[in-house]
Amino acid sequence: MKFFVDTADTGEIKTLAEAGLIDGVTTNPSLIAKSGRPFAEVIAEICELTPGHVSAEVVATEYDTMVSEGRKLQKIAPNVAVKLPLTLDGLRACRTLADEDTAVNVTLCFSANQALLAAKAGATYISPFIGRLDDINVDGMELIEDIRTIYDNYMFETEILAASIRTPNHVKLSALAGADVATVPPNVLRGLINHPLTDKGLAAFLADAEKAGVKV
Repeated sequence: MKFFVDTADTGEIKTLAEAGLIDGVTTNPSLIAKSGRPFAEVIAEICELTPGHVSAEVVATEYDTMVSEGRKLQKIAPNVAVKLPLTLDGLRACRTLADEDTAVNVTLCFSANQALLAAKAGATYISPFIGRLDDINVDGMELIEDIRTIYDNYMFETEILAASIRTPNHVKLSALAGADVATVPPNVLRGLINHPLTDKGLAAFLADAEKAGVKV
């Protein structure tokens, strides 16, 4: 399973990339706005920090403008994946950009039928929003399982990118359900490291080493 980090904080991205923990990055206009920096500048810097795909989202809602914005975003760096909403115009733009060999992340997916259409439109990634489904008492993991079955049935190459992940348990369940990628906020990614028994064991080892006068 690949990990993408969902942030526009270049400091966080650099640290996590140097640790070998991430395979790519997802962003959105809200995350980039928090940086207070020009959109294209932030995307370009992120693309230099990871060789993996960096999802950069269009802000248009109509086909022609989506395609125009997508082409501009793709010119920022070769590892940009254009992020498009799951609407009819978004799917049309996906097909056009995919035919131009541009990676596309179709976002805001909430049903298996939507995921099927995105795959047929040539999406590189489909992003089902797990947390938002949980908010309305719908099992987001069941959606990932359904998409996995459909994609495997028809040998679609579109990767399932589990999004709106809020807890380490979401990551584990997404992996068990067959997601190809999980995109997670930095705090959740760091949270995957933690376990009380690890902390307890490390403390015991260090105490024993001190008593024994062990030095390396």
